[in-house]
Amino acid sequence: MRCMPRVKVPSALLGLSGLLLAVFAAPINAQPVSALKSGRGFGFGYDATHEVTINGTVQEVVTKHALGSPAGIHLLVAGPQGVVDAHVGPFLAKDTREALRTGLPIQIVGAVEVLHGRQYLLARQLTFDGHAITIRNPRGFLLRSFSTRRASARPGLATSGSNGGAR
Repeated sequence: MRCMPRVKVPSALLGLSGLLLAVFAAPINAQPVSALKSGRGFGFGYDATHEVTINGTVQEVVTKHALGSPAGIHLLVAGPQGVVDAHVGPFLAKDTREALRTGLPIQIVGAVEVLHGRQYLLARQLTFDGHAITIRNPRGFLLRSFSTRRASARPGLATSGSNGGAR
């Protein structure tokens, strides 16, 4: 039987790996899930139980980020309730972005969130020109979408025309 040579591991490496293990094993300031507040921290609070449907006309497509507003594309939509700032995010497919234009009749399903004293409609689904585009999942997380041209070139990818390209 042959013996394997012993490999000497530096004590600093052992100490660092032990520290990392301790940090990841015991979360600092852990709270029970019920104590966490919805919508604070990394993103918005999307409350699907308070979804609204807005029917109106696109007054403006805002692609430049304004300080204090959610990043991504915004649609200013005029309807019976006045002008609504609908956040559709940064992940729209190119063909969908190109189809959004001033004067376009649109229906938006989403939930209202207040950020820095302003109301934003976090769009979950857009319906225009006979197409329904899914922007967020039911929990409010933004979905990536693919261009129908790109998706048709790569089999197995969903197109934005049917469900927003959710994967």
